[in-house]
Amino acid sequence: MDLSAETQIRKADHLRICLDEDVQFRQTSSGLERYHFLHCCLPELDLQNIDQTTTFLGKSLSSPLLISSMTGGTELAKTINFRLAAVAQRYGLAMGVGSQRVAVENPEVASTFTVRSLAPDILLFANLGAVQLNYRYGLEECLEIVDLLEADALILHLNPVQECVQTKGDTNFRGLLDKIAILCEKLPVPVIAKEVGNGISALMAEKLIAAGVSAIDVAGAGGTSWAKVESERAQDARQRRLGATFADWGIPTAECITSIRAVAPTVPLIASGGLRNGLDAAKAIALGADLAGMAMPFLQAANESEEATNQLVEILQAEIAITMLCTGNATLVDLKQSTSLQRQE
Repeated sequence: MDLSAETQIRKADHLRICLDEDVQFRQTSSGLERYHFLHCCLPELDLQNIDQTTTFLGKSLSSPLLISSMTGGTELAKTINFRLAAVAQRYGLAMGVGSQRVAVENPEVASTFTVRSLAPDILLFANLGAVQLNYRYGLEECLEIVDLLEADALILHLNPVQECVQTKGDTNFRGLLDKIAILCEKLPVPVIAKEVGNGISALMAEKLIAAGVSAIDVAGAGGTSWAKVESERAQDARQRRLGATFADWGIPTAECITSIRAVAPTVPLIASGGLRNGLDAAKAIALGADLAGMAMPFLQAANESEEATNQLVEILQAEIAITMLCTGNATLVDLKQSTSLQRQE
């Protein structure tokens, strides 16, 4: 079996497993449940005037929601991506696509990613695994996937646990920071460093920022465990055992946000990893994030229908707005500066 066929099969497996199997973290949570807002019984605000608008990497958004990177490379992935893009355009959200390595290996599936025609105005992120820079990928391939998507930025995802558990995973992570620095210098669009559910520490954030990364998506522990996903599709007992061992490995999302903000107060910051509703999103913003990213809720809705995805966005936006009203915060700037979010030990 050639490499492109293997990659397509893996992408199909990932979608099926995420939709059908229990691959969520169990022992490690996002940490957001440890924070609670102090309720304001008389906010002196009108819900209709709550302002969720924001900007990220210079582009305006109607609310601080990111449809996180998920998929591509199969017919189902194309359907899901196109539904998500139409919804992102309708509601003014940011969106990322899944790893585009499969499109480089097999140009025939490139169309599963080409959502720009459906979403001409959205903030759109291309995506490639950073480890591929050690496996024959470089500036040319990164330019190719950015151009394919007409993307506003490139996500380089960092996934050592997933690659170690994955059957035939790419596990050489040596020298990547220098290669990321070269890409940041030469690419015409910003580079975003993103984990895939195990978190980015403050120390690593400082190194990535020094290398030239324009934004960070913490993608902390607490949501989908990619060790579990790879364990489900493992072809031998060894890999299944490794997936089980590292199923709950990672830094909780809330801890990632607060620790990175302590050392990098101004870097554009995306919080993802276990966010499941608008209250989680509002907590992440109050902790210091600029955007709140979600994957699983959008995947489940888009797998059902575009209308189900529309309804999800409206619910998420309503949950954010109600949280803002009931904490007395009229804007996201107010929410970020608020002292109403308190940690419960």
